[in-house]
Amino acid sequence: MAPGRHSKLSSLVQLALHLGAVEAKIIPANKIVVENRVILKCRVGCDTYGKRLMCPPYAPTVDEFRKMLREYRYALLAKFSAEAETDEDIARNLLKYRYDPNSPVELKEKAAKFWSNWGKDKRRIHLALLELEKAAFEKGYVFAVGFSTGSCALCEKCNVEVGVCIHPTMARYPDHAVGINVQKTTKKAGMPIAFPFTGKPEAISLLLID
Repeated sequence: MAPGRHSKLSSLVQLALHLGAVEAKIIPANKIVVENRVILKCRVGCDTYGKRLMCPPYAPTVDEFRKMLREYRYALLAKFSAEAETDEDIARNLLKYRYDPNSPVELKEKAAKFWSNWGKDKRRIHLALLELEKAAFEKGYVFAVGFSTGSCALCEKCNVEVGVCIHPTMARYPDHAVGINVQKTTKKAGMPIAFPFTGKPEAISLLLID
């Protein structure tokens, strides 16, 4: 890696830490693990499938993303700690306690509190990702593009019925929506995340750089 390029990439790592990341690292883009099966969890295990313009089936397909990924040399992984917190039972049954009408009221309220706080975390981390993307662009990496942690949280309700995003310059696809296996990728990079989580979840933002 050329000295000037090394300096630019190192400064992005430092910026990520300044913006609140607890850990950040530059990796070769070809070390990102992409799997077809990842979006199965979007189809059968996610309550936002088809309801947000940044999620499948509106996101690029896994095959499309694989082709795009080959055109990038580097990626920045940034790990953030959430402020949202809950106990192990709630963490393992978040959707059940959110939607099951037979769930105890106390547990539904705890789950609702977590989801509300997690939404704030996602927006905070998303804004940090946009700052990183902007900084990379200004350093000459004009095709830098970020991928958010979890489904887009910019709007309370996505404009999916109209089919036009009302925040087109800010909205980003979630990493898993294009087939990125975040657990394998972070493990290979030496900065694994704990999932399922206990207590506070860890969030990963990914920035492709070229």
